Amino acid sequence: MLSNNKVHIRRMLVSDVDAVHQIEIDTFTIPWSRDSFLNEMTINRCSRYLVVMVNECIIGYAGMWIVLDEAHITNIAISKPSRTKGYGRTLTCALLQYAANLYATHATLEVRKSNFTAINLYTSLGFINVGVRKRYYEDNGEDALLMALTCLPKPDNQFVEFETVFEE
Repeated sequence: MLSNNKVHIRRMLVSDVDAVHQIEIDTFTIPWSRDSFLNEMTINRCSRYLVVMVNECIIGYAGMWIVLDEAHITNIAISKPSRTKGYGRTLTCALLQYAANLYATHATLEVRKSNFTAINLYTSLGFINVGVRKRYYEDNGEDALLMALTCLPKPDNQFVEFETVFEE
């Protein structure tokens, strides 16, 4: 269902933080701060973020923390005008491939119990509900579903992440 526009997914850069933070503010009732994204990009060595661009404009982002063999998905958001067009699915699939390329064997995430759109997306990708985090969300005390995916895509043997290339 993606449009005929040029779609590009790439690793998030520090220069993307302002655009990503604006999507965050427009999406979540308790958004992460701009500094949180800067820390994810510059300090947290476990974090990896992708942005999805349409016609060279950032319309969404997704992030995860890679800890040992687990990819914990932190945030996925698509700008309001670009929702329901398949970008979230495409971006989530790219994030899962990225995790697999970094040798993660499974992925986890939390999602609001009332976010049926996201739950349906995750379920369609193979995530299963493995538990509930009671009163997880600070804004209204809503529970979160803990979801897990145990079958990630096969790693791409041609994948190279520039931060992990060894040089003498």
